[in-house]
Amino acid sequence: MRRRDFIPFFAGAMVGWPLAAHAQQADRVRRIGVLVAVPADIGQQQVRLLSVFQQVLQQLGWTDGSNVRIDYRSAGGDANDVRKYAAELVALGPDVILTSGSLSVAPVLQVTRTIPIVFVQVTDPVGGGLVESLARPGGNATGFTNFEYSLSAKWLELLKEIASNVTRVAVIRDPTRGPGIGQFAVIQSVGPSLGVELRPINALNRVEIESAIEAFARSSNGGLIVTSGGTGQNRDLIVPLAARHRLPAVYPFKYYVTEGGLISYGPNTIDLYRRAAAYIDRILKGEKPADMPVQAPTKYELIINLKAAKALGLTVPPPLLVRADEVIE
Repeated sequence: MRRRDFIPFFAGAMVGWPLAAHAQQADRVRRIGVLVAVPADIGQQQVRLLSVFQQVLQQLGWTDGSNVRIDYRSAGGDANDVRKYAAELVALGPDVILTSGSLSVAPVLQVTRTIPIVFVQVTDPVGGGLVESLARPGGNATGFTNFEYSLSAKWLELLKEIASNVTRVAVIRDPTRGPGIGQFAVIQSVGPSLGVELRPINALNRVEIESAIEAFARSSNGGLIVTSGGTGQNRDLIVPLAARHRLPAVYPFKYYVTEGGLISYGPNTIDLYRRAAAYIDRILKGEKPADMPVQAPTKYELIINLKAAKALGLTVPPPLLVRADEVIE
C-alpha cells in the first residue's frame, strides 16, 4: 500500500454517519492536509488510525465533504515521496496539516513556516529541531510524541521479568535516527543494575540484521529489545528470527505482538490520533500551534502473546498477566 492507494477508503466510509449534535458551522469549507510516512506494509493499520481521526473530527463538528475537506497523501516510508507530497499538500493551501511519523514533519516545515502543523508519533521534537520547547513550541508546529526516552528502561525491566535468566540483550536500533540512539542510551544506563550485558545491533539493512542476530544467538541467555524509529519495516524479519533462535524479545508497538512477537509496551496510538483531532479542532477555531504544548502519551498498553511464550518455554508471571492490557492466546 503506497502513496494514495488507501485514500479511496475514506470516500464512502463516513457516508451516513449522524452529524454531531452541535455541528461546527463555518462560513467556508476548511481544508486539512494529511501526510503519512510509514512503511507500506503497515498501511492498513494507518487507515484504521486515520478513520478514528476523521471520526473524532466529525464528533467535533467537522464533516469531510461538508464544512471541511481532507486531502490525504501517503509516502510509504520513501523520503523522496515525503518531500514531494509535503510540497504538494502545502500548495493546496490547507488551514492545517496533520503529519504522522518522524519522517514527515521536517519536510513540511521546510516548505512552510506559516501553515499550522499537528504531528503525531514523533519521538524527540525538540532534539529534532521541530519545536523550541515542549511547553512553548514557538513556531507553526505542535503535536504529540509517541515516546519519552525514560520509557526505554521499562523494556529491559519487562524482559527480565518475563525471562529472568536473560543476561545478554541485543538492542536493535536505527543508528541514523535520534530515537533509536536515545533509547539505547537509556537502556544502557540501567543495564548494570539488572545484571545485563548490552549489545547494539544497527538496523541498516536486512542482511546485517540477520547476520548480527544469528551471531548473537550463538551464546546462551540472550534476549532482544527492538527500539522505535526505522525498525518497524523489518519486523517481518526480526520477529521470526527471534522465534527461530529462541530469543525472548520486547517490542515498542502492538503490531509486533499480533504478528507473533512475545511482548510489547508502548503508546496507545489510537489515543494519539484522537487527541490530534482535538488539537486540529482548536486550530481551526483560531488557536495558534506556538501556544499549544507538545504532549506525551497518556495511555500505554502492555500486550503479551501467550503462544509465543509457550514456544519459548516461558511461563508468564501472574503479576505480569494481570497488568497486561491484552493477552493474545
